[in-house]
Amino acid sequence: MTGIENVQIKQAIIHRVGNSGRGEDLKLSEKQLTLNDPDLRKMLVKYFLGAINENELYRFSHISNIELNEVYNYVSAFLKNEADFVRQSMYVSQFLYNKSSHVKIKEGELCIVHLTGLPFEGEMVDAIGFYKSESKENFLKVFQHGKSIEIISEEGINTSKPDKACLVFKKHASDGYRVCVIDHTNKQQEAQYWVNDFLQVQPLADSYHHTDKYLSLCKQFVTNEYADKFEVSKSDQLEMLNRSMDYFKTRDHFNMEEFAEEVIHHPEVVDSFMQYKKNYEADRKYEFEENFDIHLSAVKKQQKFFKSVLKLDKNFHIYIHGRRDLIEKGVDDSGRKYYKIYFEEEQ
Repeated sequence: MTGIENVQIKQAIIHRVGNSGRGEDLKLSEKQLTLNDPDLRKMLVKYFLGAINENELYRFSHISNIELNEVYNYVSAFLKNEADFVRQSMYVSQFLYNKSSHVKIKEGELCIVHLTGLPFEGEMVDAIGFYKSESKENFLKVFQHGKSIEIISEEGINTSKPDKACLVFKKHASDGYRVCVIDHTNKQQEAQYWVNDFLQVQPLADSYHHTDKYLSLCKQFVTNEYADKFEVSKSDQLEMLNRSMDYFKTRDHFNMEEFAEEVIHHPEVVDSFMQYKKNYEADRKYEFEENFDIHLSAVKKQQKFFKSVLKLDKNFHIYIHGRRDLIEKGVDDSGRKYYKIYFEEEQ
């Protein structure tokens, strides 16, 4: 997140939340953080906001009524200043503790913070942040001991990025607010308690999410389904990945029929792709639009995951950017595999 130089920490507190399923404790702090050191405040603001992608937005949800979403109500109380900050933070920590029973959930510190002066949608707004640190790292501390200098190892939190985060902007309250979410430690579906059980958020159906999700769908289809169901080489897979990325990079608007014709080509592959998309939507409870505006930030985010490198044993890497017709694959008389590459000019 950019433009955060003037963001201020209004209130902050830390509690320690264990795994309730393993009988670990919930340790609640009775006082807010003091934070008298200006340098520490700047470091914390960077820690809270540096890894936030304000383009990737969610909103609180509930199966029947948004008012029944617990964290939504806690945030509303924080932002309206209707409740004691410390006591309300205890309620949040207790709720997270109750949801922390999965075997893969680690004990960690939960920091709850009220921030002011955040740039969002053209104005400065308040926000409530929840940050849970589960991973600890060892740091070396050098200190003076009498006339000597000593060094010891201490365990602490890496300030480069939080393990888990939720930043709620004070905007669109009736529509579940606007929320940014980070979860770096639990990628498996069964362990995503932070997003699904604790926060209960869903992606905001905007151009960023449509672009991001569709590119993820394309990559997974080409990497998994396309290779399994059709007799294609690795270079064929890379070519379709390149065509998919090129489509999103060179257009302002996505059209499903146009994409199928220009990128996927073959009717039987199109049918397989549509079925894969249908299953993808059902598994993730996410429905794709047939037409939407392409968001450049989402394209840039996904581009780093679209690798166009053909790796041959440990000896060669071939970067393929297009023109599959200039590549031939074969096997010689001795049984060794080879690629034959045609080109006009060596650079």
